[in-house]
Amino acid sequence: MNELAVLDFIQEHLTGGMGDVLMPAISFLGNGGMIWIILALVLLLIPKKRREGLAVVIGLLAMLLLCNIILKQVVGRPRPFDVNTAVKLLVKPPSDYSFPSGHTCAAVTAAAALFFRKSRLWLPIAVAAALMGFSRLYLYVHYPTDVLGGALLGILCGWIGSIVCDQIMKEKSSAGVEQKNRI
Repeated sequence: MNELAVLDFIQEHLTGGMGDVLMPAISFLGNGGMIWIILALVLLLIPKKRREGLAVVIGLLAMLLLCNIILKQVVGRPRPFDVNTAVKLLVKPPSDYSFPSGHTCAAVTAAAALFFRKSRLWLPIAVAAALMGFSRLYLYVHYPTDVLGGALLGILCGWIGSIVCDQIMKEKSSAGVEQKNRI
């Protein structure tokens, strides 16, 4: 089954009614990664959650570089609505390339960073990430492999965020010990 057939199946059998309201709203929350940036900032403001917030921030920066700046440009995949122009979009058509899904990548990055930091917040964020990915298929703005690629890259970026966060905290801790030893 080709990818347009999957998207056409969703259009024929799953669209309409409340989904036509919910899916654009879910997708809108991911525009520019704002919901995930807000999540990271809120976590940074909570002293016991600062490491989780830092891991999400670092993961999102890795995601921005790898997904939006490098991969989308290198792959240059057209959007499904550019291939099948008969579909009426429920959202403003994105102007960048299709692969990988940036919305999915950012959402999974946040979930993965929280997972690798062993935060219980990862599960509800992972559910939101799954909904985000499905919304991109529902809205006919991404192919299934765009969403899958975004999810896999998001796991990598979340892992990078967690690893780099650990390294920063280790260096900060070492610097603090050195400072105490000088006194």
